[in-house]
Amino acid sequence: QVQLVESGGGLVQAGGSLRLSCAAAGSIFSINTMGWYRQAPGKQRELVATLSSGGRANLVDSVKGRFTISREFAKNTVYLQMNSLKPEDTAVYYCNYLDFRPNIGATNVWGKGTLVTVSS
Repeated sequence: QVQLVESGGGLVQAGGSLRLSCAAAGSIFSINTMGWYRQAPGKQRELVATLSSGGRANLVDSVKGRFTISREFAKNTVYLQMNSLKPEDTAVYYCNYLDFRPNIGATNVWGKGTLVTVSS
């Protein structure tokens, strides 16, 4: 089993910054992808940014140039640095851990979510 613990959400004014953290614990497979998704009120959950253990990053166009995803592999932790925040970034942000193990299959785990509110 893999457990995720998120931190770093909160209230910030437009143009401000926040950093989200997510630490994974438990049965971590060396080849994995960790990242962030978000869900705004009345909308579907969407990908924000992911970063694989091999270093491949994927960010949604709306956050490119403003958000940065990074990982501290020794601590199994992923970070999302969010700069130049906009009111439309307001959402619950969920950490995700994904791996695929031979003969076992996929392990896909979600954090409980952390609320980010950007005021105008």
